[in-house]
Amino acid sequence: MAEALIVFASLTGNTEEMADIVAERLETHDITTDVVEVMQADAEDFLEYDAVLIGSYTYGVDGVLPDEMLDFYDDLGELDLSDKVFGVFGSGDTYYEIFCGAVDHFEKQFLKTGAHPGGASCKINLNAEGEDIERLQALADGIAEKLNQ
Repeated sequence: MAEALIVFASLTGNTEEMADIVAERLETHDITTDVVEVMQADAEDFLEYDAVLIGSYTYGVDGVLPDEMLDFYDDLGELDLSDKVFGVFGSGDTYYEIFCGAVDHFEKQFLKTGAHPGGASCKINLNAEGEDIERLQALADGIAEKLNQ
């Protein structure tokens, strides 16, 4: 049975809720899924899983990573994840010029590791509703499809 790890950072609870939505959908595909807050995880943990996902909010007007994600991000870039499928999702606010910049940063970092995208990254304005939930579920479905190839 395939296994997935979702690591997230959430300030308001929105990204944590997204992580739970993705995890629930992955589990409908019989993928054992662990959801871990970033302060309780190391990037090397990804080496033990088939699918690896990051959920992060974006901090400030410059679209930067939250402080609690910085070390994880740096460590991630040093891994070889060429045999992994990845996904990225996160919350942001369209009020800011750079919307969900953390999602873009993590997507580039995963590509640097050689990991393979499981689907389109999801940028969510504030909290997931309606079509946002469908996009998060589609990301999980894409990851499951890649794992079953």
